[in-house]
Parts: sequence; C-alpha cells; structure tokens
Amino acid sequence: MQYSEKVMDHFMNPRNVGEIENADGVGMVGNAKCGDIMKMYLKIEDDVITDCKFKTFGCGAAIATSSMATELIKGKTVKEALELTNSAVVEALEGLPAVKVHCSVLAEEAVKSALADYYHKIGRPVDFEIEKDHDEE
Repeated sequence: MQYSEKVMDHFMNPRNVGEIENADGVGMVGNAKCGDIMKMYLKIEDDVITDCKFKTFGCGAAIATSSMATELIKGKTVKEALELTNSAVVEALEGLPAVKVHCSVLAEEAVKSALADYYHKIGRPVDFEIEKDHDEE
C-alpha cells in the first residue's frame, strides 16, 4: 500500500493532537469493523473554530485524516466546517489508497459529530446529518 508524502507527514507528525478542556463541542465516531475511533474537540468563539484537537485510535491513515481535518477547519466558521467533505480531506492529503478512504469519511463525521454536540449545547437545532453506520467497507 502506497501512501503520499503528505499522509506520511501527518501520520508521523500529527497536528492538533490532544484534548480541549471545556470544549464547546466534542464528537466521537468509530468503525467497529476496522477498529478506528476518532474523538474531536472544538473551541468555538463567535461562530469561528478557534481551536480543535483530536485523539484517534487507529491506523496511520486514520491519524493522518484526523490531523488534516483539524487543519482544514481551524479558523473557519461553523458553516464552513460543516461543508468539509471526506474528499476534501483526501485531496488535501494528496490521495489515499482506496481501502483507506473510509478513514477520511470518519474524519468528516467526527467534525460533524463535534459540531452537533456544539449545536445541542447552545440550543441550536441540528440541521445536518451524521452518518452512523460505518460497517460497509
């Protein structure tokens, strides 16, 4: 399996690893079949993501996609972060092997799950969907 230099860089030197105490939004998603679990923490001020961190248990691609997803949404508005797609994560990483694309889907869903948590905390209706079934490989 061949990974891009960008994937290897984000795997070997992941950005934004850790937790945020009193995070405004926390989301966790996982795939029981492959064992990848991602937890995403967001700090949001004036509808802008001022900080985000993640903890991922999984393969190198899962770690790289989590790292890249945090880089892509940091400094963005909540609305912009909701537009993050798994294909944008794959593109930013300069590709992923086909059998690892599900990791980018998990990264997208972790962001959306954390944003849904944020919406619940501030009393805003969640008007977007989060894919829950990650068993199809």
